Amino acid sequence: MTKKTYEVLAETFSREGVGTCFALLGDANMHWATELARLGTRMINVRHEHCAVSAAMSFSRSTGKVGVATVTCGPGLTQVLTALPAAVRANIPLVVFAGEAPVGTAWYNQAIDQAPFATATGAAYHTLHHPLRMPEAVRNAFVQAKEEQRPVIIGVPFDLQATAWSGGDRLPAPSADILPRPRPIPPHPQDVEDAAARISRAKRIVVMGGLGAVRAGAGPASRALAERLGALLATTLPARGLFHDDPFYVGVAGGFSSAVARACFAKADLVIAVGTRLAQHNLDKGTLFPEAAILQIDTHPRAVSQGQIAARHHLRADARLGIEALLEQIGPRDAGWRTGALARAISQTPFDTAEFPADAGRHDPRNVVAALDAALPKDWQMVNSSGHCSYYFAHMRGRPAERFTTIREFGAIGNGISYAMGVAAANPDDTVVLFDGDGSLLMHIQELETIRRHGLNILVCALNDGAYGSEIHKLRAEGLSDAGAVFGYSDLGAIARGFGVSGRVVKDLDALPEMVAEFSGTGGCAVWDFHVSDRIVSPVIRRAHPKGHEGTEKPIELEGLL
Repeated sequence: MTKKTYEVLAETFSREGVGTCFALLGDANMHWATELARLGTRMINVRHEHCAVSAAMSFSRSTGKVGVATVTCGPGLTQVLTALPAAVRANIPLVVFAGEAPVGTAWYNQAIDQAPFATATGAAYHTLHHPLRMPEAVRNAFVQAKEEQRPVIIGVPFDLQATAWSGGDRLPAPSADILPRPRPIPPHPQDVEDAAARISRAKRIVVMGGLGAVRAGAGPASRALAERLGALLATTLPARGLFHDDPFYVGVAGGFSSAVARACFAKADLVIAVGTRLAQHNLDKGTLFPEAAILQIDTHPRAVSQGQIAARHHLRADARLGIEALLEQIGPRDAGWRTGALARAISQTPFDTAEFPADAGRHDPRNVVAALDAALPKDWQMVNSSGHCSYYFAHMRGRPAERFTTIREFGAIGNGISYAMGVAAANPDDTVVLFDGDGSLLMHIQELETIRRHGLNILVCALNDGAYGSEIHKLRAEGLSDAGAVFGYSDLGAIARGFGVSGRVVKDLDALPEMVAEFSGTGGCAVWDFHVSDRIVSPVIRRAHPKGHEGTEKPIELEGLL
């Protein structure tokens, strides 16, 4: 039988090594998706198009490969308009096969001009209207996604997909065969000399690693440099855990910094930023390092990042090669920050030292996180969502960067369950734990059925404050009614059981070790619902809205620790 064009398109995707595709089928993509499955690609068929693209994002972050998703035309495409800018801002490469309305009909009820919707998010969009050019255009979409590190959507009218293929058996070489393989960029010797001279004049240094340091394998060299300089170690939020087992790792640098970290950062005089673009949140809008100069080591150093002058000193280089070059130039220094007293303070001081009145019958979210951190195995995959709750979960200790996924550059809630599915699909032999809030989880809780149907191994831990947490705290701080953001404590465990998975409200934190052991033996999907106090406000909100909460701040005194 003569091949159909959709069969050739599926074969082209298969030749790109697409092992997993996240999909929601409709008229304009179902024939292509069915053929791709027949060729051996695992199809994760979700319940909402947004979740298909979001899951492909975390799959890509977890594997380093291009994530692939597919949606139908019209409403299928418009449903993904929150996921796309999140992928753009997180520099995640995706290829999305989007159906388009048939070009051979005078009218079609789902027909819209799809390209402006996609390009408005910062993604690329290509219309494929010439069948013989389609395979090459698909291959080029993978090239563009990899080179530009952003989503590429290809729109294919479904009547053209159904046409007989007349292009023969020869298909273009896959992207892996034509992409350049650039070697890591070494630094210029003069730049290294200048950077070493600047470092020699600093007394209190922080070495901060970002995702570029993770990908370049710069962790060991960064630790060696910090030890030589008597420096502290920190990371950006997406790279949290890069130095997780170092006693002088103070955690995340940014709005999510711990109390001890912020106290130290206020006294730093130099930050060596390794493989990070120095975003607004990372520098807490320029307030985090008030006395420090910043030296950026990056392959693409920037003068301005997200509207602010982030660094005034630059070393253009691969993260690992740049740090190694500095190690060759710089000899041992005095102890700097590195005292036993400060190491004890880092390990023993709560990440948030504020005290709040007890709330009968409700957990303190910080206690929930501490109990989960103690009970959950260190080799399980962790996924942190967005929203008020995400601050607390960012401070779990002793968990490496490759096992803790955080994607929140667009600031949207509702992504957590999708990200967990993507990580689970990328790591089928691992247990995945999702940390989320009730407001975020309820946006796409229907995906619990997807998790069960596909046999994904995901434990969902939800901090349930019966509200949209960030919003109620901001409204209260401004003396406004919080009624529009308070919804009551849903029983998320009962909802989970309605989807055929395990679910329970957790009232006793001392029961967690036994619960973890039981889940470890059974696997599958479960939802643990922790009803937490809505009176406890994270430091992120307290700094922005210092009035209207009941917390009592306990400042950190560094005197005597250094």
